[in-house]
Amino acid sequence: MEQLIRNTTAYAIFSGDRKADRLSHSYMLQFDDDLNLREALKLFGAEFFGASEGSVLYHRIMSASFPDFRLYPDEGKKISADGVTDIIDDSYLRPVEGRKKLYAFCGFENASQIVQNKLLKTLEEPPEGSYFLLGLTSTASMLPTVRSRVKFISIPSFTEEEIYAALERAGHNDRNAYAAKHCGGNLGLAQSILKGDWYNDVAEAALAICRVTRVGDIAPVCTKYGDIKFKKELLSEMQRLYFSALKGEGPIAGVWNERALIYALERIDDASTDVRFNAYFPALLYDFMLGVASCGDAGKVLKKKS
Repeated sequence: MEQLIRNTTAYAIFSGDRKADRLSHSYMLQFDDDLNLREALKLFGAEFFGASEGSVLYHRIMSASFPDFRLYPDEGKKISADGVTDIIDDSYLRPVEGRKKLYAFCGFENASQIVQNKLLKTLEEPPEGSYFLLGLTSTASMLPTVRSRVKFISIPSFTEEEIYAALERAGHNDRNAYAAKHCGGNLGLAQSILKGDWYNDVAEAALAICRVTRVGDIAPVCTKYGDIKFKKELLSEMQRLYFSALKGEGPIAGVWNERALIYALERIDDASTDVRFNAYFPALLYDFMLGVASCGDAGKVLKKKS
């Protein structure tokens, strides 16, 4: 993954700022790969401190054992108001080993409005020597006031060829080509496809949902998949299917007209935000499917299944 990240424009911008000694005090990094976001933030942290790959400092940063680089929250934990208060207080202390320190947030899309507001003043005027990097998979839940106080950089989806090369570098697998083709440019999803654990269930559910064109069939499908564990991943897979169909590709190409597909893609962003705030998923899914089904010409889809 390291090579993929270093080849991105986002990394080049961040690296250029560091080398030119013009680092912004606060950055927001969007990377739609929650499986690899944490490692990506570490790579940006290593670049922030100018740590060359293989150096002692590089290994300390990548292992989260360098005191002037703090990756919050701990793996498996959630961002909390108390934790952010602790970070703000800590940012006023001098760096331990150098002249600057970096606070990286992983999964900042899950930060509540209370947390975001608490950080506003610090993001705008951080203490001397303290820098912030807000890592997130989506900006849908971000307050405009937060966006206005950070330098925004984004890592777009990778190409199929880039994903395949990264998988091959990690180790040859006969399914690497398949994973690269069906991951929608998301390395974490490609890795999950290779593992074959949760992805098969998610792929089956997404395909079933995206193929429903009759209003009367929506409720049974929602009942079947409404309690699926991997809700965010399901929405991402649905998004990939709709986007492929918009290009005339994939298993649902020709099922929906363009208007319905565009509506679906727009609503999935809203649905992803609702899921983060614990919306009742079966009802959310039902409303989404009903909306898609009503977006065809004269309220009908382009093609109906008998």
